[in-house]
Amino acid sequence: MCEILDEKKKKKDEKAKQEKGGTNASQKKKSHKRDDASEENPEDFVDPETPLGERKRLSSQMAKQYSPAAVEKSWYAWWEKSDLFKADAKSSKPPFAIVLPPPNVTGVLHIGHALTVAIEDTLIRWKRMSGYNALWVPGLDHAGIATQTVVEKKLALKKLTRQDLTREEFLNEVWKWKDENACTILTQLRRLGASLDWSRECFTMDEQTSKAVTETFVRLFEEGLIYRDIRLVHWDCHLKTAVSDDEVEYMDIKEKTLLNVPGYEKPVEFGLLTSFAYPLEGGLGEEVVVATTRVETMLGDTAIAIHPDDARYKHLHGKFAVRPFNGRRLPIICDGTLVDPDFGTGCVKITPAHDPNDCELGKRHNLEFINIFTDDGKINTNGGPDFTGMPRFAAREALVEALKKQGLYRGAENKEMRLGLCQRTSDVIEPVIKPQWYLNCSMMAKEALNVAESKKLEFIPKQYTAEWTRWLENIRDWCISRQLVWGHRIPAWYASLEEDERREVGAYNDHWIVARNEEEARKEAAEKFGGKNKFELRQDEDVLDTWFSSGIFPLSVLGWPDETDDFKAFYPTSLIETGHDILFFWVARMVMMGIKLSGGEVPFNKVYLHPMIRDAHGRKMSKSRGNVIDPIEVIEGATLDALHKRLEKGNLDKKELEMAKKGQENDFPDGISECGVDALRFALVSYTAQSEKINLDILRVVGYRQWCNKLWNAVRFALIRLGDGYAPTMVLSPETMPFSCQWILSELNKTISKTVESLDAFDLSEAANTVYAWWQYQFCDVFIEAIKPYFANAPLAASERAHAQDALWVSLETGLRLLHPFMPFVTEELWQRLPSPKDCERKASIMICDYPSPIENWTNEKVEKEMETVLATVKCLRALRAALLEKQKNERLPAFALCENNVTSEIVKSHELEIRTLANLSSLEVLLKGEHAAPAGSAVETVNENLKVYLKVDRAMNAEAEQEKIRNKIAELEKQKNKLQKMMSASGYQDKVPAHIKEDNATKLAKILQEFDFFDKESARLLAETGNQRMEEHNKRENTTSLYCPK
Repeated sequence: MCEILDEKKKKKDEKAKQEKGGTNASQKKKSHKRDDASEENPEDFVDPETPLGERKRLSSQMAKQYSPAAVEKSWYAWWEKSDLFKADAKSSKPPFAIVLPPPNVTGVLHIGHALTVAIEDTLIRWKRMSGYNALWVPGLDHAGIATQTVVEKKLALKKLTRQDLTREEFLNEVWKWKDENACTILTQLRRLGASLDWSRECFTMDEQTSKAVTETFVRLFEEGLIYRDIRLVHWDCHLKTAVSDDEVEYMDIKEKTLLNVPGYEKPVEFGLLTSFAYPLEGGLGEEVVVATTRVETMLGDTAIAIHPDDARYKHLHGKFAVRPFNGRRLPIICDGTLVDPDFGTGCVKITPAHDPNDCELGKRHNLEFINIFTDDGKINTNGGPDFTGMPRFAAREALVEALKKQGLYRGAENKEMRLGLCQRTSDVIEPVIKPQWYLNCSMMAKEALNVAESKKLEFIPKQYTAEWTRWLENIRDWCISRQLVWGHRIPAWYASLEEDERREVGAYNDHWIVARNEEEARKEAAEKFGGKNKFELRQDEDVLDTWFSSGIFPLSVLGWPDETDDFKAFYPTSLIETGHDILFFWVARMVMMGIKLSGGEVPFNKVYLHPMIRDAHGRKMSKSRGNVIDPIEVIEGATLDALHKRLEKGNLDKKELEMAKKGQENDFPDGISECGVDALRFALVSYTAQSEKINLDILRVVGYRQWCNKLWNAVRFALIRLGDGYAPTMVLSPETMPFSCQWILSELNKTISKTVESLDAFDLSEAANTVYAWWQYQFCDVFIEAIKPYFANAPLAASERAHAQDALWVSLETGLRLLHPFMPFVTEELWQRLPSPKDCERKASIMICDYPSPIENWTNEKVEKEMETVLATVKCLRALRAALLEKQKNERLPAFALCENNVTSEIVKSHELEIRTLANLSSLEVLLKGEHAAPAGSAVETVNENLKVYLKVDRAMNAEAEQEKIRNKIAELEKQKNKLQKMMSASGYQDKVPAHIKEDNATKLAKILQEFDFFDKESARLLAETGNQRMEEHNKRENTTSLYCPK
């Protein structure tokens, strides 16, 4: 007994000694690595400083981790200085031209601008690499209302108003502000990697654009499309200007509601219908009761309307009511169009100067139009001395009290209503009668409809075609004048004649002269008023709507109205890309005006409309919520404290600031991680599949930043494997290469085709995901792992290693070119680090290389099919390992492949190296069904109907768990069998079902029964092994006991 114990102890000691020795060896190996690391010079991994505009100077060694800040440094300045973004109007290449939707000069770029840049730069880089003369024109919009508002606020800090300055002095202040602030936006565009042709940069108030705007106005006026009229307009009392129909948003109010209105300290009531009485003339005590949601407008009432057939008021036909407070006589008129006798009292107060319906009625009945508001929304002298100077909503409250005092108030009740609000200021829109300039859009709208119907103009996504039709079929004339100082001053002069009785500007509509300049206007006026007394010319003080100059942007940026080289080469442009929210503000006007001014040519043939960006919860981004995302904060990263400080610099009130900070704490508790430009752009492009709204989750951007690190490390691995002396070859013969090399080239070919197809269809999300999938799941996860044996210390044949190097280099170089339009910075840096091909002059930059196109002899469907089997086998083996081994999951284990037939057996045998490598196996033995038994101590998994794999884990296998897995598979097979048998035994099956379907079903049933048989045998094997294992354990215990307890 003692000898046996001694022997066991001896073996145990030897094993411990070996383990100890192994540990020491491992420690020595790690120590050696540390020694190597200590010999590294940290400066070798840091890029040297690059003088501005020179090609980036790269470190001698690739950094071990990807750093967006380091990678994105210096490249853009070199691209720009090298004129790599510049298009050539004299080029023979086919043109591809787009204009950047000009951002407002007022502020900084937001995440929506970043989306625009990501999409448009992807397209322009792709087209440039695809052999096009690619032009992307940058520009800034003067943003009339927004810019003037900002400058007026700046003046207010000096206790000044616009009225304290002359027009010229105020404009000088605006130009000064523009020159100081515009560079911020242009710097941000460069930071985002936008490959814009800066030599053609424009501003919507520059000399060329101003010339084009004046020419447009004059031509359209001469054609009778622009005219001046006195009409009801949407008036913003806060901005003191008219706004267009499209700049008004409507809020549905169900009942009494308090709303904050600019210029009012306390909220204003809306959603109330107030009733009051008008006494009849004659003092007999009779009255008519009317109701309104805008009590203040009673000061401008000029009539009361009733229905001609309303018997209750027959006796009032031709009578008058008296307006309290000033005694104005109000005729009681009959109108069957506007008045509904069954609604309310059947009496309607009429305010022609402040209500669209009343305005039309006033024209029908020749009523007086009395404007009661000043431009800033206060009651003017027409409202009477008791209310003059009151803000309109303060006057509302005062009038209710006055009516109560006179006994004329009849109560108020909740009333559903639609309230018009200015998009820009949220001020309540006031309908006001004003003289304005209008553009007749009806004929131009028909032409814009025709080009869409004839497919000369296509929309991406197509769903917007219906919206285009709906809007243009219901278009109204466009009010194009604005009561501002900053903007394109209307090229119209008013001629005041000596004989005129009324001296105010605009009193006589036929005295307006439209001309390109004052000299031309004076000459035309002399001809028009020849023989009459002297005249005096004064230019209209108003400016044009900002969208008017934006509407001719594709024309003006290319030099129109002159026949410039750019105009001849690039007009019409190829595409307009913008958010779907300005389809009608901008796109429709560009199409209408472009067709009209260019002799019938559509300014672009495709309209790409991107989604609106919301936060991760689907909420609209708002400063008061704190969920507005600055793209620079995503690129460079920002702490929560830095995010808070940005809010504090804004104009939020205390309550809004607290709410916004709380929103940031919920969404970004740890701030925003540094993601870099490439990750942000890739994330935004991949989101474009969501056609209406993008719910932007910053964690997704972080994920792509991590993926950039994987890309970085893949290239580091490749450069090590390629070695210093490697010189790439440009021509490959895939048929002579190892299997994994043939496969990666074939998959790359397929990826190229699918990517180009998606880009051609403007499906950028699909294109990005296709490129990502190849890099992630095929190149990194499979190919790099599969070729490692060719670079081991004891490599396979040298020719195979050389082939692996060639396939590796070609895959990297092609894959980087494929990815470049989406991720310009990291691809440029990695591409520049690749060794140059021999006997071939390399392009200076990846961005001017050819975009990949499929190579016919790379495609190999047989290899792809076989690799599907390989990868499915590997997946099953990895799943078995993960399920069975709690510890030592990376331990190399033996495996077996049980094949149903010789064809499958040959495939597995021929790719044994790839399966062993990818599944991390110590060995792989191929078994043929019927000739080999299932290996003992192994767990099984089905790869497909012809292949099953076993992983030998011996004691690590949980027999009960394996039995449960088999029982579940048998149960699933039972369901399939019952369903198929039920179908095959149904009445009429034999007579009615086609022969080929019956044959398929019979084959399916046979395979199911075959699987039944297999798993029955597996279950029996496991039971037998479990029994044997228990017997062995029992015997072992018996033997151990006998050593200590001899009989």
